[in-house]
Amino acid sequence: MMGGGDTGTRGHGDKETRRNAVSPCHPVTLSPRRRVTLLPRLRVRSVGLRLIGRLYPKMHTGPAVPRSILLIRPDHLGDMLFLTPALHALRSALPSARITLLTGPWGAEVVRHSPDLDAVESCVFPGFERRPKKSLLAPYHLLAETSRRLRDGKYDTAVVLRFDHWWGAWLAAAAGIPRRIGYDLPETRPFLTWVVPYRGGRHEVEQNAILLATLAPGIDAAPGRMHYSVTADDRAWTASWLETHGIGPERRLVAIHPGAGAAVKQWPVAAWAEVAARLAGRPNIWIILTGGAGERELTRAIAAAAKLPVSDAAGATTLGQLAALYERCALVLGSDSGPLHLAVAVDAPTVHLYGPVPAAKFGPWGDPARHIVLSTSWACAPCDRLDWPADVWPHHACMAAIPPDDVLRAACSLIG
Repeated sequence: MMGGGDTGTRGHGDKETRRNAVSPCHPVTLSPRRRVTLLPRLRVRSVGLRLIGRLYPKMHTGPAVPRSILLIRPDHLGDMLFLTPALHALRSALPSARITLLTGPWGAEVVRHSPDLDAVESCVFPGFERRPKKSLLAPYHLLAETSRRLRDGKYDTAVVLRFDHWWGAWLAAAAGIPRRIGYDLPETRPFLTWVVPYRGGRHEVEQNAILLATLAPGIDAAPGRMHYSVTADDRAWTASWLETHGIGPERRLVAIHPGAGAAVKQWPVAAWAEVAARLAGRPNIWIILTGGAGERELTRAIAAAAKLPVSDAAGATTLGQLAALYERCALVLGSDSGPLHLAVAVDAPTVHLYGPVPAAKFGPWGDPARHIVLSTSWACAPCDRLDWPADVWPHHACMAAIPPDDVLRAACSLIG
């Protein structure tokens, strides 16, 4: 069943530029103990990776024009969708190349039916599986096993699409892929044969396009729209689900996806309930709540607080069915999450709420008149940090500062 959000952690953001910002946030960032132990550990890892990187050749012998390309992207729904514009451009530029995407099982479904890929390979990437590690050595055993499997693909080029993914860069080197491309960062550099400068602040769609332009110049000139292929079976399921719930074709569907990959990205239940109730009062509007199986409690709380009939699809849809449902909607609203980007990819009008995450980097990729972003007014936002401990969440309520009136105004501008 569909999960609620995209990847649950980001970097710590540009702390230097926000150090003196006036903010109602709790002042605690990292505990002194964590600061003391984390930095030496990172330095040791960086030195170790440099030493290991010396084991692999840096001179590539691949063809001038790539013939067999492995793209490595370990991320979840939103980041996978951000790849699709550059992926489409790559296919157009290199129509005869064999393009394979290596992603997690959680990302494979996003591109399963993509016409721009020849194959999708799966790997349970360490750090992205959202479950505890089996052991400290498990990631390295997996790396050895996966690299042996990848050797059979006879790839001449690998592109590590996540900027900090040293494990993926090491994997490409261990698999013997001669041309290995990624960002010029200390932990990935030892394993790459071609590095691209990383500049923060650019949208992730642009980052992907700039990296893939090393294979075919011009891909980064004007990345197109995001792609998601909705199947006929998923459209048929949606039609049946709507009929079963008594939702006729005259209804204008408004979907609210209240969940997100991190608690600090969620808007309050009472605020969503107010918006749902006020939108439901408009002509022919019907509210549908969406979410993963783990978000049923959240959607039920919103339905109860709204005190009006709604249809709750939380936990009821696969990814494809959710896409088909959004495709039928006059509007989709929600916090920053993968499903909201899915709505953009199927061309549903959207309203996105942003707090700790910078919309400039991770916002909707589309016409801003059709995909509206509302951001918190807190001075410390966006901090680009989602891993605050649970005991300080009440001090990081930047999302609650977005007024329901603003959300309703944006919604009404899209649905009339």
